[in-house]
Amino acid sequence: MQSTLYPLTIFSWVLLLLSTLSNTQGQAASWLGGPWPEWVTLVTQAAFAAGMFMHQRELPEPLRGNDFVGLLRRLVLGPGLLATLCVGLHLLERVIQYQLPTNDRTLFALIYTINLGLFVFFLAKTNYSWRSLVLFRSSTRIQREWVWFEILLGATLLFRLFDWVPPHPIDYIVIGTLGAFGVYLSGNQQWVAYLNRRQKWEAVLLQVAMLLSMAVFVSYFLRIAQDPKLVAPAPQHAFLLLTVFFSTFYALMGLLVTLFNLPTAGVFEQKREEILSLQRLTQLIQKGQSEDEIHRMLLDSAVQTVDADAAWIMLDNEEQRPQVAQSFQIAPEQMAQVYALLQEYNLHLIEYLNNDLPNSNGFRSLALPYGSLIVMPLRSAKRRYGAIYMLKKGRQGFDRENLSILQTFASQTVLSIENLRLMNVSLENQRVQEELKIASLVQDSLIPKNLPIDSWFAISSYAESAKEVGGDFYDFLHLPGRRLAILIGDVSGKGVTAAFHVAQMKGIFHALMQENPLARSERDKFPLPSKFMAQANHALARCLEKSAFITASLYIIDYENGGFMFARAGHCHTLYYHSIKEEVSYFQTAGLGLGIIRNESYEKHIKNQFYDYNPGDVMVIYTDGIVEARNAAQDEYGEERLQQMLEQTYFLDADAIKEQILTDLAEFSHGQPMHDDQTLLVVKFKAAQPGSHN
Repeated sequence: MQSTLYPLTIFSWVLLLLSTLSNTQGQAASWLGGPWPEWVTLVTQAAFAAGMFMHQRELPEPLRGNDFVGLLRRLVLGPGLLATLCVGLHLLERVIQYQLPTNDRTLFALIYTINLGLFVFFLAKTNYSWRSLVLFRSSTRIQREWVWFEILLGATLLFRLFDWVPPHPIDYIVIGTLGAFGVYLSGNQQWVAYLNRRQKWEAVLLQVAMLLSMAVFVSYFLRIAQDPKLVAPAPQHAFLLLTVFFSTFYALMGLLVTLFNLPTAGVFEQKREEILSLQRLTQLIQKGQSEDEIHRMLLDSAVQTVDADAAWIMLDNEEQRPQVAQSFQIAPEQMAQVYALLQEYNLHLIEYLNNDLPNSNGFRSLALPYGSLIVMPLRSAKRRYGAIYMLKKGRQGFDRENLSILQTFASQTVLSIENLRLMNVSLENQRVQEELKIASLVQDSLIPKNLPIDSWFAISSYAESAKEVGGDFYDFLHLPGRRLAILIGDVSGKGVTAAFHVAQMKGIFHALMQENPLARSERDKFPLPSKFMAQANHALARCLEKSAFITASLYIIDYENGGFMFARAGHCHTLYYHSIKEEVSYFQTAGLGLGIIRNESYEKHIKNQFYDYNPGDVMVIYTDGIVEARNAAQDEYGEERLQQMLEQTYFLDADAIKEQILTDLAEFSHGQPMHDDQTLLVVKFKAAQPGSHN
């Protein structure tokens, strides 16, 4: 439209000039075959004025951000020069007329038409600069009212141009209504409240200069109206005078508003709303709200504060697929189009402000019903959460202050979200700690508090968890016939799940080691260790997770007959001191952990071992946390070092042997964290065994 409008405007002015010259009765009029009809002059002037105003209306908004003083300065320097040129041309014409007196009106008409063109351009430029100031941060209602004001004013002036004036007093009512409408719109100038004292006085001086420029044109046309050489039709001159009246009236109103700074109440109200929005965002975390509620509050606060026509919040997720969290008056396809375009230009990750979408590459092809876009990322120093997108229908809809406000909102929102997540993590940790505490108490209750005491042996024990709840366990059970069952094991994993499996294993141990009243022989009343392992494996097959397993060893000591038998289900080898041979060695027996094979074939992998003990023999049973403890060089404590410790301490009692081993273990792993649970049992058969009848 711009490409055709501007040439037509120039063309209409040229026709206006030719039509005016045709009425000069000079040589130029003879060349033009004049005089031309009066309606040609009026129509070409109407076309020129309408074209000039429409051309200025389609140009980008002259107001850039909050540079109000800069706009007024450009207005004074630009159109002000036009007024100077107008005066210069008039003086030139007067000088030529003085030096070369003539009755030819050609030069007079030429300068008059040029000044008319300069004046219309001056009015169009001033009108739309003034519109930018009046509509700055205005409501949609004010914007609609301004459009109606333009239509009514344009129609009134055109009717006056064609000399159609309503009868009295209707003409006065129309002019008065338009004046009152203009006063009402001119009072809506919130930009004034954004000026500091120096800028305010600068703006006042610039508006005074603009009024003086306008006064130059007014005085020119008033003077020319009395000149006998004027060839313009009477309605044309009346049109110019009425236009001058409205322009001067509204410029004067703007000056008064600036001088008395009237619209501050609305700005203070907006600032108050911004502060309240920040307070609401801050209070959300204190009320324990969810992230969705924080996002909704951010969107509502931002829309209300910057008066956006559409907005949405898009969040990043772990799969890098952005999702719309909240939206306001915008279609999904429009959100997708804007995001895709920003992503194409790699602008979706940064702060972005565009106040002229219809004239921007890419956005022009989208044909969106919006003129301004602002994008504010939601991010912290460590990660990006997403962004908020805001749109306004008009161009130059956002300014740097909007950007600053959204930065504050975004920072507060990210802070609220991170605090909320930290609080949730803290609550979750607190809940887990409470659960672990309960599980630890339960597991502690599963550990025997009183060790078996008998005349044939002495037992000393030690158990320490690497976490709040470990997976090691041991238990004792007296059996009829002076027999003692000792179970030791290790559940894969740690925590509450491991404690649960420990409880299961303890229950299985006590259940399976009950006397069988249907047994045919004394030997069959209690299961052999290998049979116990097979039955335990069968019971655990449906309880353990697929990846879980349990290592265990079961010892049944028959101290009446001076022997013991045991079976090892993948557990650590038993360390044994033979008092007659005076040697320390490990029982190298095969065995597969519980839960690794969950069918009947498991029993084939478990073997019973029988052994006769002698007075003074020592048996050390333990979990892998003992031999796999590491020092600073990450070397393991190992079976060999444990064997050496027993070789050095076998003659001590059970408690002393345990303490010596633990002391050596502590020295070895000094300063290193405990990576696994540690359990140690020392069984020493007393040197003096009671008689079998005791």
